[in-house]
Amino acid sequence: MNRKIFLAAIFSLLVDQVSKVIIGVFLKVGDQITIIKNFFSLHFIENYGAAWSLFSNKGEFLILISLLALFVIIRFMYSFKHTKRNNLAFGFVIGGIFGNLIDRIFLGYVRDFLSFRIFGYDYPIFNFADVSIVIGVFLLILAIIKGEDRC
Repeated sequence: MNRKIFLAAIFSLLVDQVSKVIIGVFLKVGDQITIIKNFFSLHFIENYGAAWSLFSNKGEFLILISLLALFVIIRFMYSFKHTKRNNLAFGFVIGGIFGNLIDRIFLGYVRDFLSFRIFGYDYPIFNFADVSIVIGVFLLILAIIKGEDRC
């Protein structure tokens, strides 16, 4: 893994883990603070599943899936061109996966707290690891569209 990917992964992981610790200091599980009425709040929950509560209480399975995803991402990483965008993308995906993996291994659940209500829909609560993964995947899709996915 090159240095830029490693640094992006560490940055992503640190933002995720530090934000979860800060939320845990100021909120108890179930607490909610409205930031922007009818749009954004901090709502601290323990997520025992994946997005939309898929695979709830299947922690071992989700750990296995995370490890498999890391393996696949790292294999793909070596076949992509090493551009700034691709390095950032792989770093964010790897850091995000590790952020949630650490929670699952050491806590048995993932700490989620970012809650959005968009056009009346309460989007599933998530965290910065999830944000990193989504941004990273988006950047990788962009690289594929632009033809920057193969060396």
